[in-house]
Amino acid sequence: MNKAKIVATLGPASSSLEVMRAMVEAGVNVFRINFSHSPHDEVREIMKRIRQINQEMDHYTAVLADLQGPKIRVGKVAPDAYLKNGDRFDLFTGDAEGNQREASINYMEFARDVRPGERILLDDGKVVLQVVETNGEDRVQTEVIQGGPLKSKKGVNLPNTHVSLPCLTEKDLADLEVALEVDVDWVGLSFVRKAEDILELKAIIDEKKSRAKVIAKIEKPSAVSDIKRIMEVTDGVMVARGDLGVEIPMQGVPIIQKMITELGRKYAKPVIIATQMMETMISQLTPTRAEVNDVANSVLDGADAVMLSGETSVGEYPVQVIETMSKIIAHVEESGSITREEYPPSDPMEKRFVSDSICYNASKMADQIGASAILTMTHSGYTAFKISSHRPDTSIFAFTSNRKILSTLSLLWGVRAFYYNSFESTDETFRDIKNILRDKNLVHRGDMIIKMASMPMKERGMTNMLKIGEINE
Repeated sequence: MNKAKIVATLGPASSSLEVMRAMVEAGVNVFRINFSHSPHDEVREIMKRIRQINQEMDHYTAVLADLQGPKIRVGKVAPDAYLKNGDRFDLFTGDAEGNQREASINYMEFARDVRPGERILLDDGKVVLQVVETNGEDRVQTEVIQGGPLKSKKGVNLPNTHVSLPCLTEKDLADLEVALEVDVDWVGLSFVRKAEDILELKAIIDEKKSRAKVIAKIEKPSAVSDIKRIMEVTDGVMVARGDLGVEIPMQGVPIIQKMITELGRKYAKPVIIATQMMETMISQLTPTRAEVNDVANSVLDGADAVMLSGETSVGEYPVQVIETMSKIIAHVEESGSITREEYPPSDPMEKRFVSDSICYNASKMADQIGASAILTMTHSGYTAFKISSHRPDTSIFAFTSNRKILSTLSLLWGVRAFYYNSFESTDETFRDIKNILRDKNLVHRGDMIIKMASMPMKERGMTNMLKIGEINE
């Protein structure tokens, strides 16, 4: 089992039961549903297929529902529209068809929010405009700084503008309702600007009594500026390099990616690296060497997961790209060169200081004695998050009677979850668990293991026990 996980986006190329099953066999740990392109009825059908596959294959493949967020787009544009450097070009709120002189925009407060001198990027930065003046109501005049063809429905990025759009649009709220109805594991929030955006989404999830956890998608400069506060309140993070690389100078993305990956380990929050990882494999069977290096470096940096978008949603080789990515991950992990900064707990007054210390020392001890596995009993999943963040050399096996977290844990680096609901004595429980792992050929006679639990076990309290054992049957 690879320790770094694979997130694959579902779409027309990969939504059939047969292809999805093959993708799981090839190494998928998390299926991403992109609500920008997923009708609600289709989402419900996809969830049925995922549950069927998990049951048939005895897997706990997780589901990430990715909300579109306040995506700004131009409206319909004439097919031959081409913007030339130095020309004047207007953006307005309305429904009229655009051309080489003007185009509509779906952001109703646009004319009130932008200021002269601010940049406007169209179509992932292929066309660059600069605001000349705004009437403050419905029309903005710009100068074309970098021209090119303009097509309908292309995205708009405003790196210098304070956007007054809500973090959750009406579409997002409707999509979230369906995502929680079908019981997804993770919800991705697009275009996060500050920590309060995450708190707003979490409040809705709590109100719906859902167990879904939140992924903050980092793709705006304001989110990078507020990253530590975002890390404190979110459950996980995605480095969405597409829009991020448009909103900030592209050369800044690699450093930001590494910084966020490191912070994820420090805060024990999983980090997904996304966008254009194996882009060539949308139409070719072989990735470029640069793409191989990109995936490998993300794994070396200690990312929890690497993500595929168009490669699996619309690409010609949705299964083969998973197989290729899995081989890259396996080879890198065999090198033993994964980044492992140490973040021991430092505040004895912290409520979970004892549990955190046990998780930290379990990871250290496992490496020191060459343990084959860390076995942890968990109800909330907390210890799995913490142990994973320390990146031990060994496998992490989490056992729980809480079925709701089984698939959630599939996103975490190095973690594999099992359902177990027979808590007698501590010794009896761990004897059962060792037998389960031995029967699955995950541990073998003579292997050293680390055992962690909360005592008394039936109270499901914080982890307070660590024990070294050996597989001797």
